Order: sequence, then structure tokens, then C-alpha cells
Amino acid sequence: MKVISYNLRKHRAAGELARLVEHHEADVLCLQEADTTDIPDEIHGLRLADSTQRNRLGLAVYYRESTFRAVDVRALALKKSLHDRVLKPAEERLLGVRLYDIDHGHEVIVASFHAAPLTALNSLRRHQISTALTELQMLGEGLPALMVGDYNYPVFKEHLGQKVREQGYELNLSDSRTYTRYKFFRGHYDFATSVGFDIDRVRTLPQGLSDHLPILVTARVHDASASKKVDAAAEPAVSN
Repeated sequence: MKVISYNLRKHRAAGELARLVEHHEADVLCLQEADTTDIPDEIHGLRLADSTQRNRLGLAVYYRESTFRAVDVRALALKKSLHDRVLKPAEERLLGVRLYDIDHGHEVIVASFHAAPLTALNSLRRHQISTALTELQMLGEGLPALMVGDYNYPVFKEHLGQKVREQGYELNLSDSRTYTRYKFFRGHYDFATSVGFDIDRVRTLPQGLSDHLPILVTARVHDASASKKVDAAAEPAVSN
């Protein structure tokens, strides 16, 4: 499974999405800072599962219709920073989708996540990340889960990794930095957190119009036989 995560920087990089999906043959696309009133229902074979509705700049998840069926979605507001309370850029900072893999007959969870900005403390972002990982299991307890996005966590990543592992997840950084706007703050911001997946690679893609570089996560379900098997005909698809 190939998953692209991209912070569009206030929707500026939206025009790059079709090319990215086509060139990298993405199966899932997770967006942050998207104008959800101005996104299509389909991007080069990927169907919009859902998007956040209460954000000025929101989240969206797309999936390949020929490979997956969307079973359930969950959007969640997390503990707010002062920045959130004053400027209200993002009410919902997590969007999770439970997908049924048509070919392999099992389900997985994929989520787009956007942590509070750098004006907040790392402790708040850790709280948001921890809450998000816990809430994802509400979509399907025990299912393989992959959360990608803008974690806004450029320093002390070892501490974050330890906290994530205590919840049973693994934290994966990309092969090169993902944020370049400010010299002092350049570094890794966009991560992949997973359970039940083998992460083959997290690759930073070339920079476009955003100050964030997109990342491409290549992942495999660790043990498909342990995943929840479902009857495809019995599972309702999410309608848009």
C-alpha cells in the first residue's frame, strides 16, 4: 500500500495532487490544510472518503476505489492550543477511515492528522497524538492502523517515539527533512505512526508550492491473517 501525506499550505499546492497520485501510483492520499469546500470527489482514480467540515483549513482522505471500499469514517477534535482558541484554524485535527481491502479480504485504518502549531508546547502535541492513536481504535479495535500527517514536532522526537511505542505503535520518519520555510525550524515534521503494518520506506518527495514536502509511505499489513475478515457484501460503503 502506498500512502501520500501532504500539507497543502493553505490549499496552495492543491493543483499538484493529480500529478503526485499518478506519478507515484498512490493507493491512499491524506491531506492537511486543504480548503475542503474546493476539493474534488475524485483525484486520478482515488475517491474522497471524507473531509472535515468544521475547519477553516481541513483534512481529507482519498482511497483507490479499485482496491478499497470505505466502511466507516471518524473525525475528531483534539485538545486545543491557545492558537486554536484564538484563530480557530482547525476544529478537527484527526480524520480516520476504515477501509476494506477487496483483494485480500481484510480491513485497515488510515488517518490524516494535523497537530497544533509550533506556538503550542510539545506536551500538548504529545497529548493530541496519544489521543488520536487511542481514538483510531474506535474505528476497529485490533485492526492495522496507519496515521500520517503534519505532527509539528521537529525536536525531541526520541521522546515522542518512546511515548508512541508505549501505546503499541511505531513512529517512522522520512528519509529527509519535510519542512523548509524557516531556516531555524527546518527538519522532519511529517511522520507515519503505525501498528500492524511493516513500513518498508517513508520517502520525502520533491518540494512543490507548499512549505511542507509531501511524504510517500510504503507499507504492508504485518499479518493479514490476524486482521479482521469481513464479508464484503455485508459491509455498507460510506456515501459522499
